[in-house]
Amino acid sequence: MRGLLMHEYRMSDIEGVYEDLEADVSLEEFREAVEAKVEQMGGLADEETAAMLVAHEIGESEVGGIADIEPGMEEAKFVAKVVSIGDVRTFERDGEDEDGRVVNVEVADETGSVRAAFWDDHAEAAVEELEEGQVLRIKGRPKEGYSGVEVSVDEVEPDEDTEIDVQISDTYTVENLSLGLSNVNLVGLVLDTDSVRTFDRDDGSEGKVSNLVLGDSTGRVRVTLWDEQADTATELEAGTTVEVIDGYVRERDGTLELHVGNRGAVEEVDADVEYVPESTPIEDLEIGQTVDIAGVVRSADPKRTFDRDDGSEGQVRNVRVQDATGDIRVALWGEKADIDVGPGDELALGDVEIQDGWQDDLEASAGWQSTITVLESDSGTEATSEDDGTESAGLSAFSDDGGDVETADESSTDAATAATAEADDEPTDPDEGEELEFTGVVVQAGDPVVLDDGETTMSVVTDADVGLGEEVTARGVVRDGRLEANDVF
Repeated sequence: MRGLLMHEYRMSDIEGVYEDLEADVSLEEFREAVEAKVEQMGGLADEETAAMLVAHEIGESEVGGIADIEPGMEEAKFVAKVVSIGDVRTFERDGEDEDGRVVNVEVADETGSVRAAFWDDHAEAAVEELEEGQVLRIKGRPKEGYSGVEVSVDEVEPDEDTEIDVQISDTYTVENLSLGLSNVNLVGLVLDTDSVRTFDRDDGSEGKVSNLVLGDSTGRVRVTLWDEQADTATELEAGTTVEVIDGYVRERDGTLELHVGNRGAVEEVDADVEYVPESTPIEDLEIGQTVDIAGVVRSADPKRTFDRDDGSEGQVRNVRVQDATGDIRVALWGEKADIDVGPGDELALGDVEIQDGWQDDLEASAGWQSTITVLESDSGTEATSEDDGTESAGLSAFSDDGGDVETADESSTDAATAATAEADDEPTDPDEGEELEFTGVVVQAGDPVVLDDGETTMSVVTDADVGLGEEVTARGVVRDGRLEANDVF
């Protein structure tokens, strides 16, 4: 009798622990896990202690959503919908005669998506039995995979009672991208491209990488092209419509990017894609922001080059862009300085940094991370005024009220004339021995310091400690084309 009462007491303790456990596991499965834990510990723990250990392990493995899955977890249990099913791939295992097999299945919930790897017998079953749109209850081991976190599946079963609101589509839009997605097809308009860069891998081989930016009606995304695909960026022009095939989504500096490796591709397609950027009015810009702006080019300075501290040569070009609310100088750095823009062109500039510019005026800086798109107006590449004095409608998408964009009491033709006049009035080089005061932004902080005032650059000989991007005034005498500064402030 005493033994029976003790057994019932222990079972009630197990049930009590089970009732406090907020996990989707049956009481029978819980009891089996407790018995296995008691046996595993060789009698060092009674059933109640084992029940609490099992409850803790189950609680640790249950995740609220895919977004909570991390590589360091020993095990993860979650419910997700099948988005796509890959092909069976075989591989050789070291020291074994039989090849291994794996199938990658993309699963997702409302918080994100993850690649689930089905191995060997599970791989064959996945191809034969799984269907896109099916909801699964999965238990597996998370790890860091090639395209982010992936889960090596240990157990899986269908869950017909749970509904998950996730898009099932062969082709995605920019707004539908989420971290961890793979096998992504996306059609977009090329907004910007850059050159191919090479790098050395840990194994001594050389890799290649390039970037382009795509936009659709829902937004824009940076696309990173690796190795065999990298040269594609140099073959495409802004305004071309392309399709990304078999891409995968990663995160960089808090922003989602679409990556394309050797299994993917980027191909030109005949499709109409609308991209309407959302821009911030120039009058609302503040120092420290990274924003999108759009407007008409009022003037464009010639490209200038300068020497960096490391001996390399940099380049910059300044243009002044105006919208319905105001205008701002935009510094185009590096390859951006080679973009063919002039007065009257309509620009959409993405991810430009707003800085304190020359003479306390705001300035936008467009570096490698920025996107510059030359837009086509209704009347062609040059915005002109109609006979009734109204502007072409090419920039109506960028104004808050959808109305016509005025150009501060002067037409684009007047802006072009003013730009020509500015070019004719460019300052001449200072005379030898001339006393000079020069104010500009530091574009080189080495020896000599190089200042840029928006119209010209000046080499300054000084021991003053200045930083790149800082606006300073140097006062001194010109010697051998350089300003020997007596005072820098």
